[in-house]
Amino acid sequence: MTHLWVRAEQRPNEDRVGLTPEGAKALLDAGIRVTVEESSVRAIPMQGYRDAGCEIAAENTWPDAPSDAIIFGLKELPEDGTPLPHKHIMFGHAFKGQHSGKALLERFKAGGGTLYDLEYLVDEAGRRVAAFGYWAGYAGAAVTLKAWAAQQRRDICGPVGVYPGKDTLLSELGAELDASGADRPTAIVIGALGRVGTGAADLCEAMGVTVTKWDMDETASGGPFPEILNHDLFLNCIFARPGTPVFVPQSALDADRKLTAIGDVACDPDSDYNPVAVYDRATTWDAPALRVADAPVLDVMAIDNLPSMLPVESSHDYAGQLLASLLTLTDLDAGVWGRADATFQHHMQDL
Repeated sequence: MTHLWVRAEQRPNEDRVGLTPEGAKALLDAGIRVTVEESSVRAIPMQGYRDAGCEIAAENTWPDAPSDAIIFGLKELPEDGTPLPHKHIMFGHAFKGQHSGKALLERFKAGGGTLYDLEYLVDEAGRRVAAFGYWAGYAGAAVTLKAWAAQQRRDICGPVGVYPGKDTLLSELGAELDASGADRPTAIVIGALGRVGTGAADLCEAMGVTVTKWDMDETASGGPFPEILNHDLFLNCIFARPGTPVFVPQSALDADRKLTAIGDVACDPDSDYNPVAVYDRATTWDAPALRVADAPVLDVMAIDNLPSMLPVESSHDYAGQLLASLLTLTDLDAGVWGRADATFQHHMQDL
């Protein structure tokens, strides 16, 4: 019997989960055994999983799970160097040459396990079957607006945290913007037709921010684009890849500009193709904004786990997208799982 083991997340500020109780019930009804670890932080209460009929395991006991169990989590495992003998479903960040990614693959090699990377679960056309993009854009736009509001107070954005729901976030953010005493800023979103850009634009519009929406057609000329500098906020919702234009060059720091806050939701500062060339490291929940210029100010928001700010909405959304694929776990050689395994094996050859 196929056995899915949902582990507790061990990364700080990570309350999301990729399977809801409703999804667990669907898997159980399909004949898939489901074990869910207790979690001290998961946004979705354990009782729902108990009511669905899942087996319950102690928190972080996945290393001792039966050898045939498929371990399912979202974010990184503890970097303790231990061999990984199980099959794992998670975001491994292991296939783009990252140092930590190579170390992870070495652990799979040592243990004989397999990584089914959630970023590489794709359909026949190569499109991802599930993504957190909408809520990344939504939360990223919110923190960028917080950074702009802090600038109106001649300050820099303070720590951010988890919200019980989007209504709480909207209420808090609206109060901050109102308290600034300034008119609402203008924003430009690049990648506006995608999931990330849609979320970013929706948040801005909910806050009364006028949004200029650009996508591939508007950026086909290759950049950089002076129009970006004529907005108060720029939200980058395009993931860097070969051929991606530079949207904001280093020269923008000293340029005549209206722009004072950038939300790099894609958050890929280490990439050779980074389209936001004015910063070199991700920001954090404790320090969400990196000041890269002072006259006038320019702050960059580049948090790499933004959907975690809204764990309830993002969990339900993502789990709903992923469920159809989880229901096919009984055949790991075909479909999305077969393609993900082929990607893993290809990168293992490079070790």
